[in-house]
Amino acid sequence: METYGKILIIAMPLFLLLVLFEKWYGWRKGFDTVKTLDMVSSLSSGVTNSTKDVLGLSIAIISYGWLVQHLAITHLQATWLLYLIAFLALDFAGYWTHRLAHTINFFWNNHIVHHSSEEFNLACALRQSISVFVRIYALLLIPAAILGVPEKVIAIVAPLHLFAQFWYHTRHINKMGFLEYIIVTPAHHRVHHAINPEYLDKNYGQIFIFWDRMFGTFQEERADIPAVYGVTRPVRTWNPIKINFMHMWLLIKDAWHTQNLVDKFKIWFMPLGWRPLDVSEKYPVYKIEDVYHFEKYDTTSNKTMLTYLWAQLFCLLILVSYLFGNIATIGHSNIFIYGAFIFVQVYALTELMDLNPNAWIMEAVKNAICVGGILYYGGWFGLQNVFSASSFLLIGYFMISTGVVAGLSSSLTRPLNHSRTLS
Repeated sequence: METYGKILIIAMPLFLLLVLFEKWYGWRKGFDTVKTLDMVSSLSSGVTNSTKDVLGLSIAIISYGWLVQHLAITHLQATWLLYLIAFLALDFAGYWTHRLAHTINFFWNNHIVHHSSEEFNLACALRQSISVFVRIYALLLIPAAILGVPEKVIAIVAPLHLFAQFWYHTRHINKMGFLEYIIVTPAHHRVHHAINPEYLDKNYGQIFIFWDRMFGTFQEERADIPAVYGVTRPVRTWNPIKINFMHMWLLIKDAWHTQNLVDKFKIWFMPLGWRPLDVSEKYPVYKIEDVYHFEKYDTTSNKTMLTYLWAQLFCLLILVSYLFGNIATIGHSNIFIYGAFIFVQVYALTELMDLNPNAWIMEAVKNAICVGGILYYGGWFGLQNVFSASSFLLIGYFMISTGVVAGLSSSLTRPLNHSRTLS
């Protein structure tokens, strides 16, 4: 956990700089693909996902180390070839994990947040799941285990494989010649994120595109079919925590409401989008039928709101960086309290973005508890030992934040959707 946290301290600022560069570049070229509210939602999702991973809030059905111990028929030497095999094995497993997420109802809940943005930009890459509590990924690494690829090699290669999937979430890079036949490019991944009927459930590859070509799931981007992004059952919220569990909640409700006993169990393993007939008739769910004419989610904001969002995002990244860099100092039990604070912080911030009239209540309660904790314990998770004025600054920060959110909640109206016809 601690090592991964320190890696993220370096990675987070780099990702943020690239996101901001893309926004600046789009503005300069007159083609801005990064909307501020959408970007904050995406970055907030990245914060919750990385916090969950650093805290280790998931378990594996079976560990990769156990597979190597019991299945290995040989042990490869530690050469560049070993790392290449590990990378290919991870990518092969990633392809099938990705494909399962788009194929089976139950697994879609783990992936919906990544597709929830109705834009397509680098920030979208950071929309990652917090709803995966039981991992089956190791089972798909059986080929690597049979070859005896050591667990420590997988641990080294896995973060590199993950971070290498960031760059192709952009609309500013066109087709890349011969590379289109080898690696996943922005053109390939634009197809994957699109909800056009011609593009749905295509291009599952994570680094290499030849898996899609091999297994019949490849689709080239077509100039005559402009990609439209999002999910066919739009989420209509900026709150990444809500998005992470909304599909699961729909499945639970459908399983409860259906009168067919078989369907109560069947629904979890059916193709994505399947619902029992009696439930779909009685409890219809809105689905986009015409991808070129639908209401894209948006909420009103003013300069004060946007300034507050930028300031909160900056403060959030500082606070989460302190957690990632000081896991041992903060202590095993306290890191989960800190993690809970991060989750509530993100929830309160994005509820304000959704113009929830009660957002100020959560903000006020959260900040009152934080101020009370600082006064009672004499500081913020040991930060006072590093920076003596931190308690004073944090108390001021929480108090100002409460006042600003209260003012914004009373001044902003709540029309949740503005119709944007696509062309």
